[in-house]
Amino acid sequence: MAQEIELKFIVNREAVDALRDHLHTLGGEHHAPSQLLNIYYETSDNWLRGHDMGLRIRGENGHYEMTMKIAGRVTGGLHQRPEYNVPLTEPTLDLGKLSPEVWPNGEMPADLASQVQPLFRTDFYREKWVVEVEGSQIEIALDLGDVKAGEFAEPICELELELLKGDTHSVLKLANQLVSQSGLRQGSLSKAARGYHLAQGNPPREIKATGILKVPAKASVEQGLEAALELALSQWQYHEELWVRGEKKAKADVLAAMGLVRHTIMLFGGIVPRKASAHLRDLLTQSEATIASAVSAVTAVYSTQTAMAKLALTEWLVTKAWQPFLDAKAQDKIAGSFKRFADTHLSRHAAELKSVFGQPLGDQYNDQLPRLNRDIDSILLLAGYYDTHVAQGWLENWQGLRYAIVTRQHIEIEHFRNEAISQEPFWLHSGKR
Repeated sequence: MAQEIELKFIVNREAVDALRDHLHTLGGEHHAPSQLLNIYYETSDNWLRGHDMGLRIRGENGHYEMTMKIAGRVTGGLHQRPEYNVPLTEPTLDLGKLSPEVWPNGEMPADLASQVQPLFRTDFYREKWVVEVEGSQIEIALDLGDVKAGEFAEPICELELELLKGDTHSVLKLANQLVSQSGLRQGSLSKAARGYHLAQGNPPREIKATGILKVPAKASVEQGLEAALELALSQWQYHEELWVRGEKKAKADVLAAMGLVRHTIMLFGGIVPRKASAHLRDLLTQSEATIASAVSAVTAVYSTQTAMAKLALTEWLVTKAWQPFLDAKAQDKIAGSFKRFADTHLSRHAAELKSVFGQPLGDQYNDQLPRLNRDIDSILLLAGYYDTHVAQGWLENWQGLRYAIVTRQHIEIEHFRNEAISQEPFWLHSGKR
């Protein structure tokens, strides 16, 4: 088994030549483009996908390899997944050659081999550079081609940085150098994910409202921080993909996701000092200005500002960059119970909402929208330990108030305000249990 660590970027087609020229200046080994064939397999009931497993055969210059990728972690475009590789003499599956540890129960299901069938394929040319960064060896791959499933297809234009030997920090350092030029956007949507989507008939991707964050029962405050930022980054990347594909409404959701990053930093600000996130917040400000301006989606998402902000957030998460800024007292707090932290802060945010909206505000409601957005986001991040239906019902009145303010429905504003401030808490008041 190998632990695959790679960072993926989508490349603006118009920037390919300039990117290639820049990669040639990095030194190291250069490998001319070679054609790769990848065939992905699945069962009719999506058994592999249901277990977060991906099975493929890759062919290159007459050599073939079977690969099984199993559940891992994706942060931004940084993929960390265990994978098992088996050489083949021909492009035919031989699941019996895979290690038993691949399978959820330690052995291959009896009838799986007869059920897997080709689902989609990717055909692309891969040009590679192998460079050294601070003693680490990194492979840079530029992939140009198509992913195809039945009658559906879409282009592949990607850059992948894969750590061959060394430290993840080196991958991030190289990535920071590359995104200083425009034309790259960090993407978590892999070739395989796009292939599965096409194989399902290429249905429209819908805007997704941010849901209530769920974290493990015994999570620490630090794990809660990480989960909240990962949710925000996931929402950012998902809606950025929709926006660049032509869904104009998704622009607002991109900005909302970036706002969720800010609100997360603010929520944990009693433990993580502001100086720990100063660089990240500065980059967010620059990116928000670029996105909010009257530019096209393509210009915005491939801008240096947006690429650097998203990479900075990924790096902040992957390296736990807040840790060096924590004193002993803060270390104790961040190692404490996220459940207790959530209860305490739910009460604080609810009190703030009731204080602000306890009385009619006349024509001043719009002035309180930033505060209302912040409190709603915070409650989404904190309410996951309680019944989702109950928590969502409590939130819906505040969300209804927000919508009524934005759409200037004065009667609805007072209706939702009265409903919201009269609600009983759904959480433990003390925050001690």
